[in-house]
Amino acid sequence: MENWSLISLCVLLGLTARWAVSFHSYSGAGKPPMFGDYEAQRHWQEVTYNLPVHEWYFNTTNNDLNYWGLDYPPLTAYHSLVCAYVAKLLNPEWVELYASRGYESHSHKLFMRATVLFTDILIYIPAVLLYCFYFCDGSSKQKVATAFCILLYPGLILIDYGHFQYNSVSLGLALWGILGLGLGWDLFGSLAFTLALNYKQMELYHSLPFFCYLLGKCIKQGLTWRGFFHLVKISMTVLVTFALCWMPFLSDPKQPLQVLHRLFPVGRGLFEDKVANTWCSLNVLIKIKTLLSRETQLFALTLLFVLPSSLKLLSKPTLWQFKLALVNTSLAFFLFSFQVHEKSILLVALLVFFVFRSMLPLLLKDGLLLPYVVTSLAFLFLSLYLLSALERSTEEELRLGLYRKLTQRWLPKLNLSRIIKWKFWFSLAAMAALSFTSVWLKPPAKLPDLFPVLVSVLSFLHFLGFIIYFNQVQLMEPQRKKSQKKTN
Repeated sequence: MENWSLISLCVLLGLTARWAVSFHSYSGAGKPPMFGDYEAQRHWQEVTYNLPVHEWYFNTTNNDLNYWGLDYPPLTAYHSLVCAYVAKLLNPEWVELYASRGYESHSHKLFMRATVLFTDILIYIPAVLLYCFYFCDGSSKQKVATAFCILLYPGLILIDYGHFQYNSVSLGLALWGILGLGLGWDLFGSLAFTLALNYKQMELYHSLPFFCYLLGKCIKQGLTWRGFFHLVKISMTVLVTFALCWMPFLSDPKQPLQVLHRLFPVGRGLFEDKVANTWCSLNVLIKIKTLLSRETQLFALTLLFVLPSSLKLLSKPTLWQFKLALVNTSLAFFLFSFQVHEKSILLVALLVFFVFRSMLPLLLKDGLLLPYVVTSLAFLFLSLYLLSALERSTEEELRLGLYRKLTQRWLPKLNLSRIIKWKFWFSLAAMAALSFTSVWLKPPAKLPDLFPVLVSVLSFLHFLGFIIYFNQVQLMEPQRKKSQKKTN
């Protein structure tokens, strides 16, 4: 009974924090003619409600793709359509073709915020609670504390309830997929992840670990009989789910090709904004766009960083390896793939939920300074207090065996765990300083993007350190924790 009271309190506080942030500004508020992501989501409701399906992704007289044209997979479009039907019942002006462009009002903002909250309650929050209670170590109270910290993760709250998006839908579906695989329900896990992929194409960041884990598991069972039939069932689940999601677009070959063209705008180049990935950071010193072809960065470097992790998971398909591969692969795609957006780091944060500072320039642009400060400080305090994050930092717990071997000969008395703590506090101090200067100091006239670039480069260095660390953990120390259940 006590646990249920704690869970209820945890969820209530998580919902309260979300709704409190929702009172603040959103992307593009009062900034015509394009406004921002809030208007994009509203416009998709307008398009899907008023136009036939075969026009949703095409540039027509009624659908100007240069004005927030639909560029997410079909499940997002269907979600927009459902929201549009509700909007039409409440106020037809919200989705009126042409006339509703740039529509802003308090009642409409309340409606849009409520749609995000509803999807959180329906999809994301239950997945987080089940994941923590099935797969997190510790007592019941420690599991509730972990769930509480995840639900208060500032990055997701600020983007979905401040900036305005529905990232919790795709992340929640992906988490349901992880839950399914962890519980041995491979068909359910495959179904959930396929739905996540059909909601946001960025879930491709997680697709290789799902593929390698399931294939490796089938190979381990033997592809001559049991494993082969298991693989067939998984394949049929994925194919049927894809077919159902894409069915309205399969009558004409031009339809799915146009949808794919909208989903993967390779022609835009490596990056368009100040993002904490490799290309944007290197571009400070080297004009990388003029040196590397899209094919080079898309395939060679991304593949180089995802291949070791994927092969390791394929050869040893355990849940522990699977979770590490999810982190490593999503980090590799964030750092090296094309057209990365700062919001893509949320895909890494699903597994490692203490990385969100790279989104600072975006949040400042949306007028979300106060929610950023409050939620960041609250999350930091709760992580240190409830999860004892700095106390659980011995060399064994942090899996620093390889680093100890490298330093043992020359620096035998080096305290690696203490260095980690100092690096943690230095990182916080550096980000606090950059946050302060970004808000209160004016950059030099010749360097107008100085502070966003510094934030991106600092975040990039952290992400680069993360991918090196988690790869060595996966490749060099692959053993599972004793408390984890066998999944094979």
